[in-house]
Amino acid sequence: MADEKWECPCGYVYDPEEGDPENGVEPGTPWEKVPGTWVCPLCGAEKEYFEKV
Repeated sequence: MADEKWECPCGYVYDPEEGDPENGVEPGTPWEKVPGTWVCPLCGAEKEYFEKV
């Protein structure tokens, strides 16, 4: 689902509606389409450490 949010252990929440445009992820990008090379903009954790919230 495109509206699922994912949380990093540091507390940052990836919201697909907002994306992360400063780091190359356009608004509206679902979690599954976020590049595997993307990392948390706050702490640098990799995608594998995020959990669905």
